[in-house]
Amino acid sequence: MKRFILLIILVFIGYVSKSLWEERVQQFVPLTITDSIRSTVDSVKENPEINFAIDTLNQQLNSLFLTLNNQPSESNDSKVERPKLTAPKDQLFSIHNIELGESRADVEQEIGKPKRTSKNEYGVSWDAYHENYQNFIMVAYDEEDIVRGLYTNQDMIASSTGIKLGSPKQTIQEQLGTPESIMRKGLVNYEINSNGEYDVFQLDNNYVTIFYDKHENNTVTAIQVIDEELEQNKNDFYTESSQEQKEGFEYQLFDLTNASRENHDLPILTWDDHVRETAREHSMDMAENQYLDHTNLQGQSPFDHMKEDNIRFITAGENLAYGQFSSIFAHEGLMNSLGHRKNILQESYEYLGVGVAFNNESQPYLLKIFIVISRLFRI
Repeated sequence: MKRFILLIILVFIGYVSKSLWEERVQQFVPLTITDSIRSTVDSVKENPEINFAIDTLNQQLNSLFLTLNNQPSESNDSKVERPKLTAPKDQLFSIHNIELGESRADVEQEIGKPKRTSKNEYGVSWDAYHENYQNFIMVAYDEEDIVRGLYTNQDMIASSTGIKLGSPKQTIQEQLGTPESIMRKGLVNYEINSNGEYDVFQLDNNYVTIFYDKHENNTVTAIQVIDEELEQNKNDFYTESSQEQKEGFEYQLFDLTNASRENHDLPILTWDDHVRETAREHSMDMAENQYLDHTNLQGQSPFDHMKEDNIRFITAGENLAYGQFSSIFAHEGLMNSLGHRKNILQESYEYLGVGVAFNNESQPYLLKIFIVISRLFRI
C-alpha cells in the first residue's frame, strides 16, 4: 500500500512539474494539493528505506511514461475509407461528391444522418457529417432542405479544374482569376481584408472561399461554398447575437478543432461543459469591457478563473479569437497563428470547452480552453 501511495504521489509530481502552457499562461496547481504533497514528501525523505523505494519507483515511472507515450491513440485506431471523389456535374466544386442544389434526402442517403446540427451566421444551420471526425464536412440547408452551403477542411474537395486540398495558392489564382476585394450587401460595400489567409471568388452564382495554410507553403487547407442568395440574405458581415448563435459557434469550433486534429492523427478531444462555462465568463467580460487578453482587467489569469470554478487539471492551454464573422473563419485564423496552432495540435490535451460572447456591434469573442486530466487519476 505504501508503495502504491508513493507511486501516485510521484506520478502527480511528475505531471504537475510539466510546463506546457502556451500564450502567456502560467501553470496553476491548487494550493491544498501541493501542500499535501509537500508535507507527505517531507515526512518520508529522511528514511533510507523510503529513499531507496523512491529511486526504484522513479525507474519504474520512467518505463511507465515511455509505455504510455508510445501507446496508439484510442481515437485513431481505425481509419475510415475515404470515398472516391468524382468531378462535379453542375458546379465548379463538390465536397464529398455533394454539390449545391442537391436535396437533404439525397445527401443523407449517401452519407447518413448528421452528427450535430448547430445554428450558423446565415440564419440556417450547419449540419456536421463525419465518422469519428474522419470524412468531415458541414452542410447548410435552406427551408426546403436544399443544399445552400458546404465546407470541409479535409481531403473531400473535387473540382472540374483539378483544384483540391493541398493545391498551391498560385494555382488557385491561375485557375480562378483575381479574387474579390469587396463584397456588396445592399447599398454597402464591405472590404475583404484576408491578410493573405484566404481568397473569395464569385463563381457560378456562389461565393467560394479558399483557405490557405501559411505553415504548409500557402496550400489549400479548407473550402467554403455559399449560395449567392444565402450570402446576400445576411445583411451585415456579422450576425445578430442570440443564445442559439453562441452555442452554434461554440460547437462548430469544437468540431472544427477535432477535424483538424484528425488530419494530424491526433487524439480526439472530449467536450467539457464545466470548462465551457469558464470560457463563456471570460468571453463575456472581454466583450462587455472591450479588451482581448488572457488576463482580465483585475489581473486574473485563466488558471485563476478555473480555480474559482473548481476545475482541477494537470495542464491547460487557452486560445482567443475576436472579430471573425464565423466559427470557420475564426478556426482557420487560429490555425495560421503559430502559438494557437500549437494548442490546437497539442497531443496531450484531452478536453475542450469553448465559450462565445458578442459585443454591442455583434462582433464575437471566442475563447477555447484545453485541459488535461491524466488517465491515471480516473482509476
